[in-house]
Amino acid sequence: MFEKILIANRGEVALRIHRACREMGIATVAVHSTADAHAMHVRLADESVCIGPPSPRESYLNIPAILSAATIAGVDAIHPGYGFLSENAEFASIVEDHGFTFIGPSSEHIAMMGDKLGARARMKSLGLPVVPGSDGPVDDDSALAIAERVGYPLLIKAAAGGGGKGIRRASNSEELIEQVAVARREARAGFGSDTVYFERLLLRPRHIEIQILADGQGGVVYVGERDCSLQRNRQKILEEAPSPALSASEREELGTLACEAIRTIGYKNAGTLEFLYEDGKFYFLEMNTRLQVEHPVTEMISGIDIVREQIRIAAGARLDYEQSDIVLTGHAIECRLNAENPLTFAPSPGRVTEYHPAGGLGVRVDSGLYAGYDVPPYYDSLVAKLIVHGRNRSECLLRLRRALEECVIGGIETTIPLHLRLTNAPDFLNGSYDITWLERFVASAEGQKTP
Repeated sequence: MFEKILIANRGEVALRIHRACREMGIATVAVHSTADAHAMHVRLADESVCIGPPSPRESYLNIPAILSAATIAGVDAIHPGYGFLSENAEFASIVEDHGFTFIGPSSEHIAMMGDKLGARARMKSLGLPVVPGSDGPVDDDSALAIAERVGYPLLIKAAAGGGGKGIRRASNSEELIEQVAVARREARAGFGSDTVYFERLLLRPRHIEIQILADGQGGVVYVGERDCSLQRNRQKILEEAPSPALSASEREELGTLACEAIRTIGYKNAGTLEFLYEDGKFYFLEMNTRLQVEHPVTEMISGIDIVREQIRIAAGARLDYEQSDIVLTGHAIECRLNAENPLTFAPSPGRVTEYHPAGGLGVRVDSGLYAGYDVPPYYDSLVAKLIVHGRNRSECLLRLRRALEECVIGGIETTIPLHLRLTNAPDFLNGSYDITWLERFVASAEGQKTP
């Protein structure tokens, strides 16, 4: 097993990885920008190294600085967390070339799944259904003809995109020409490639994802599914497991298909296959070759520490359980608490004057906040994750409301009021929502506030 791991990330995920390492007897090294010098993960780590100024490009995306820190600290391995460099195939390759273990899949698999078109084609060849769309990249000369074949409305998607970015909608040929140009500009600026493809727009689907663990030695399991349909601008707000929309047979069918595909390509470590689900049919979207923000809901219903498993697999261990050993118990919900205005979603960085996380039976809070901490304006606005577990969904919902009422984060605005409103929304309570529902719900709330 590793003796020392560098955590190439910040915030609550860096703290999450630190905790898993400490429970395994592994020392940790935190890297940080000057803006994060007093962050909780820096304060708790065994060692810390400053890697640059606040700008992510000069710190958390600065590969030479991270590798220098790893060399200076004498670590065995590097865990990338999520975001930043976690799905950068070049980073994974460079880490291995410099004699460190990358805690994640191989650079080849990261590159394979990072190419959305390639991943779509590969998974289709392995028997996974995909959303109808273009068979490859779309050039400007053929865009109209391909769009007519795919059918409107459709989505224009960056082939190198991710995280809900690089996506535009077109409802007719006039919009198509304009939106293809916009999508290409955004893709070039965000991902360094202006390659785009088309997908049929499903109007009211749910977003379902399957959590995979694979040891690269033949052992592959799925740890249930997560329902991530509550989204705004294709960014997840709340996730739950299991999905209230799936039956046990649908869960088993999708999980088995996912495992077969993962085993065939020889994937190693944790990964998540994302699907759209509409009218009883699943469509493969993409695969995330990293730890997911919402992994705690899976941990709560399975009892499996996914970060621990990532570290064990990277160290060469086999999975010590089979699919039949995985038993999912109860229901879990995660609320992403962002430093944002709960109606306009405008960022709200600043000093935290009060902090009291919820507690009690079945309640978990993943956060690096503390009273007196300054939330910096340079990074993602996620400051805490509230996760609750109950014997069933009804108990979980009641516990969620109670826990949200207990949470106190003073000095900055947060999305706690939004989540409290959700706990009183009939459609959410009965589980009848889709990926478009939250934006309609927020728009309705905004209308009520308008004089």
